[in-house]
Amino acid sequence: MASASIFGIIPILFMLVLGGLGIYCLILFIQLAQRGITALDIYINEKRNRNY
Repeated sequence: MASASIFGIIPILFMLVLGGLGIYCLILFIQLAQRGITALDIYINEKRNRNY
C-alpha cells in the first residue's frame, strides 16, 4: 500500500518542479526582453543624435 502512494506522489512532485522551472524561465525571459528593449532604445537614440 505504501508503494502505491509513493507512485502517486512522484508525478505530482514532478509536475510541481516543472511548473516552478517554467515560471522561473518565464521570469528570466521577461528580464532578458526588458534589457533588450533598453539596449534597442539606447541604440536608436545614438543613431538619431548622430544624424543631427
